Amino acid sequence: MTRILITSALPYINGIKHLGTLAGSMLPADVFARFQRSLGRETLYLCATDEHGTPTELAAAEAGQKPAEFCAEQHEIQHRLGRAFGLSWDHFGRSSSPQNAKLTQRFAQTLWEQGFMEERVTQQVYSNADKRFLPDRYVIGTCPHCGYTAARGDQCENCTRVLDPADLIHPRSAVSGSEDIEIRDSKHLFLRQSLFSDRLRAWIDGKKGDWPLLVTSIALKWLDEGLQDRGITRDLEWGVPVNAADWGPNPDGATPDVEGLAGKVFYVWFDAPIEYIAATWEWADAQAAAAGKGPAVDADWERWWRNPQASDVTYVEFMGKDNVPFHTVGFPCTLIGVNERFDGANWSPANNAPWKLVDRLKGFNWLDYYGGKFSTSQKRGVFMDHALELLPADYWRWWVTANTPETSDATFTWEQFQAQVNADLADVLGNFVNRILKFTETRFEGVVPDGGEDGPLEIKLRADIDAKLAELEENLEGIELRKSAQSLRQLWVLGNQYLTEAAPWTAIKTDRDRAAVAVRTGLNLVALFAKVSEPFIPFACEKIADGVGEAFPGRWPAKGEALNALPPGRTVKAPDVLFRKVEDAQVAEWVERFGGAEA
Repeated sequence: MTRILITSALPYINGIKHLGTLAGSMLPADVFARFQRSLGRETLYLCATDEHGTPTELAAAEAGQKPAEFCAEQHEIQHRLGRAFGLSWDHFGRSSSPQNAKLTQRFAQTLWEQGFMEERVTQQVYSNADKRFLPDRYVIGTCPHCGYTAARGDQCENCTRVLDPADLIHPRSAVSGSEDIEIRDSKHLFLRQSLFSDRLRAWIDGKKGDWPLLVTSIALKWLDEGLQDRGITRDLEWGVPVNAADWGPNPDGATPDVEGLAGKVFYVWFDAPIEYIAATWEWADAQAAAAGKGPAVDADWERWWRNPQASDVTYVEFMGKDNVPFHTVGFPCTLIGVNERFDGANWSPANNAPWKLVDRLKGFNWLDYYGGKFSTSQKRGVFMDHALELLPADYWRWWVTANTPETSDATFTWEQFQAQVNADLADVLGNFVNRILKFTETRFEGVVPDGGEDGPLEIKLRADIDAKLAELEENLEGIELRKSAQSLRQLWVLGNQYLTEAAPWTAIKTDRDRAAVAVRTGLNLVALFAKVSEPFIPFACEKIADGVGEAFPGRWPAKGEALNALPPGRTVKAPDVLFRKVEDAQVAEWVERFGGAEA
């Protein structure tokens, strides 16, 4: 049986996330994970907070806290909100974990000793006003390529090109806004990414057809522009310390300058992806502790990441397009470098248990707010905590999934949100479940009726249901979120159309058996909808499943068995209203509170 390993991009520790973060990684990953579990596949869905870097130090200072205290508090907030949205992580870890520190240092040592890392004296930006070195992303200015005036020193968000602070026009400190900055020498470690160019190109070319065009085009753009070596250390206090004193000589016999590297930490973009592996280690330790055992043995977590134990694992990553380069270039360079040696002409295995690279990578475009960016400072857009104050999680899960920005950017507006959730959730699904269960309670004593045989309507319905289920399953396997939501809605519509045509409320007046067939079929549709809608709207589906006495979460139905779940005689009960309509007055209030088109 294939095992499924799923990771979604790590949300940064600094601040509560908005709907765009849900749309670009965490929610699509959750829908896919829930679907895979429903098929009976062993599935591990991991995420974590990304906790290192200058933004954390600055946010902690602003909050009057130490970085470790700040991160612990923010991690708990993000974990709680994610669970409230129904994100079914098997583990939600932390990049500041001891496991990640050990793995990051272990990988760095291997890269040094295999010749894929070298020391360089670099010119670092120092802010006299802030009295500190500024990491690349905290130097802002005008992009020399596209003219974007708020480009960061590591990457331009507008054109996605990788930058150095020295490339920027009119650079200034993002902390204080001061232009009183100067360049100072500082020794750092560089990952020699340029050595991996041909290796990466061959690997990425092999993924064409498996990865979306968005992903391969971004990755190949980096390679076409010439892969640059990347500095992987920073002059910061908060991060994974560089442990160069433990390292042996590189292939040229050189040992690292321990004194020159003292006090430095690894760059957040080096250690953060390694947390995917470390989170698995954290999960295994937590599982062992829950079972009353000591720390997990390596085999408990390495079976997901190292061959041959991981030979049956399909590894799937979910992320926004801004994260794609680091996961198609940076992190693969780290893993290839750990897995293999390079003698200047040939590559050869470095060990007998290589670390697994990603198999499928799903990248997403942006979800914006009325055509502009979500902004905390400008009070524009909906963030996860406020969203749950307004409506239950399933409203948001459904709209975001049905409008996932897969092939292009998508836009959130209150008016479109209202129209879609009212039509899909209240009018189609909620109305169907309510009317068939209420009718069963009033005319069939609240039990699944016996008697009668399928007629032409039921025979046609079964064929239509099987075809639509096959389409839904194909779309989910293909990680086509919008198409999946469309297929699911069409299933709900089939149920409504059947009930309208079968009209048990009319048939019962003259033919009770005919009415019984229609009601029994309708109730089995309810049970079916609870199973196949669960990846999208799990909270409502738990209520629906309970209403017809089915286990939750259910197993994905086998072909031909979709409408055979409920035995005659089982007691059923209509749940409370599943989805109340969003009213015009609510929309007007929310536009006033969060901003509308004018914002």
